[in-house]
Amino acid sequence: MFTISSALFIELDLWVLYGVLRLRTDVFVVEQKCPYPELDGRDTEPQTRHVWATENDRVVAYLRITAEPDGFRVGRVCTEAASRGQGLAGKLVETALIHTGETPVWMHAQVSVVPFYERYGFAVQGPQFLEDDIPHVLMRRP
Repeated sequence: MFTISSALFIELDLWVLYGVLRLRTDVFVVEQKCPYPELDGRDTEPQTRHVWATENDRVVAYLRITAEPDGFRVGRVCTEAASRGQGLAGKLVETALIHTGETPVWMHAQVSVVPFYERYGFAVQGPQFLEDDIPHVLMRRP
């Protein structure tokens, strides 16, 4: 059984924070082989909201919502390999959209998951580009 939660940085339990950072590093740095500064300073911003799924107190999926001048940005969407295919990313996106309300939302989406985000009202805005050597597109949800 999975539990979906969300919190601002200051509200995060240390065990949850550790689980989030472990998961993001496992997926983005190790699995996708993208050595980059995963801790970018955005996690601690007062308006940044963290949304995650746990199973047996283990963080298994995550995304981050940051406040931007033109709305909100959804990023760092990830699910551990063993928990993929169970709809967790969709539940996290639905939760994120509740928190963002009617405000525009955008993201840099990996090209391979564009159809997934289109189900939630996101549309491609512009050409493909490389981010950490992975093809991405800008997607927006008005």
